[in-house]
Amino acid sequence: MEKENYTPRTLQEAIVHYSNPDNALAFMIRLRWPDGITCPRCGSCEHSFLTTRRVWKCKGCKKQFSVKVGTIFEDSPLGLNTWLAAVWLITNAKNGVSSCEIARALGITQKSAWFVLHRIRIAMETGTIEKLKGQVEADETYIGGKYGNMHRIKRAQKEQGRGAVGKVIVMGFLERDGAVRAKVVKSIKKTILHAEVRLNVEAGTELLTDNLASYEGLEPEYTHESVNHAAEQYVRGHVHTNGIENFWSLLKRTLKGTYAQVESHHLQAYLDEQILRFNLRKGTDKSRFLRVVGGVSGKRLTYKQLIGRGGNI
Repeated sequence: MEKENYTPRTLQEAIVHYSNPDNALAFMIRLRWPDGITCPRCGSCEHSFLTTRRVWKCKGCKKQFSVKVGTIFEDSPLGLNTWLAAVWLITNAKNGVSSCEIARALGITQKSAWFVLHRIRIAMETGTIEKLKGQVEADETYIGGKYGNMHRIKRAQKEQGRGAVGKVIVMGFLERDGAVRAKVVKSIKKTILHAEVRLNVEAGTELLTDNLASYEGLEPEYTHESVNHAAEQYVRGHVHTNGIENFWSLLKRTLKGTYAQVESHHLQAYLDEQILRFNLRKGTDKSRFLRVVGGVSGKRLTYKQLIGRGGNI
């Protein structure tokens, strides 16, 4: 059985430690039920443990449950040792890790690995109602639409000057010396960008952007400063968007170099993955691992939900 409150510090230690089913189970029990095991269906504290199958039988609702029930691991035939190793790999890979690599490393199929990675991305979501403040950079970028892979009709549209054809728009915010946020948006119209600013940035904050016309009119709610990229002005004192543009560079390097092809309706999940790693970049492998595993409860993603229709970008 695992030592009390022990958590591995490296991937090698994690693989060795969690290969013992008792260690993996004890870790998840400590993480999910620090105040005592309760039935995830009815909340009853009365239960019996079936040692041979490592499941509990609730005396309240009379149903059996495992430590996976009510988490992203639910209904998965993979053991906790495989799941925890996968969480460690994706959380601490600077440029992400592909499903093919996960499949080879953990001895599962590529299809299973792809599903595993998407479930883990659900646990990597960093939703919060706390708004950014201080000095905040705001910018937007376009993802996808590689010219050589376009349909001939879309390629013709691009040649006519419609440069955003086939691309997905992402808007992002970066709090100086703080966190980054990014979200897929429908367009760069003023009403949409203003709504995102008000949703994510505290009133009175100094907002730093480029000179896109859609950002105009945010005063007096915000102290708005901008740089004119069209006139090759990229830095004016402390006014620049270099921080958020650095995040865009890291994101696109990951999408192009590791994942190669991402379906448009999955893009937000890949954003959440990159956001978490960026925001926790000053932490340790262990702390990032614990943050993601701590978010597995109360979330669910079925394969049917995952393979919903969408186009590639």
